[in-house]
Amino acid sequence: MAADPRQPKPLTRQTLTEGLWKENPVFVMLLGLCPALAVSNTAINALAMGLASTFVLLGSSLLISLLRNFIPKQVRIASYIIIIATFVTAVDYIIHALSLELYNALGAFIQLIVVNCAILGRAEAFASKNPVRHSLVNGFGMGAGFTLALVMVGAVREILGFGSLFGVALFGEQFQTWAVFILPPGGFFVLSFWLVLFAVVAKRRAAKEVAHGS
Repeated sequence: MAADPRQPKPLTRQTLTEGLWKENPVFVMLLGLCPALAVSNTAINALAMGLASTFVLLGSSLLISLLRNFIPKQVRIASYIIIIATFVTAVDYIIHALSLELYNALGAFIQLIVVNCAILGRAEAFASKNPVRHSLVNGFGMGAGFTLALVMVGAVREILGFGSLFGVALFGEQFQTWAVFILPPGGFFVLSFWLVLFAVVAKRRAAKEVAHGS
């Protein structure tokens, strides 16, 4: 008997881990590149933006999954945006209350989480079609993958641009910082490096799978 297509796929380890590698929002799907480039001049800013996006992703996935059978198809995208905007507003106030310096560093990119394609795409492609537990696990994996990507970019930029990591100096006074890495061009350079590295590793893994399969 054929499986019911309306039934959700079983919850597996891949549900959690696909956002870290196979469907990494930044390095594979190339989503959310604007904050990945704009606020990743330090690892702290990158981590904060990643955690904020993960919070929004988890909250919106939870609510959309709960309401998936009640939201009319004709207004689903508008409904998803309203739900996402609600959690973005909450995280905006939280960051503002916790650290004004961090809030000013992230600037308008906190509010722009509303239009982050990685979050809206998860709402449409996964949360709206799966139960709460699946949606939360997948949302956490995607958020972790997005945070990891931002921190990887931010760490390299901070080390080369400031000679520090998470605000802790790594080198002596003789270290010559590369100011270009804290500027927008440096973001493109570092992101390009990680994209190439991910592509090379993915290609080698695919070749190994083919070789083992044959």
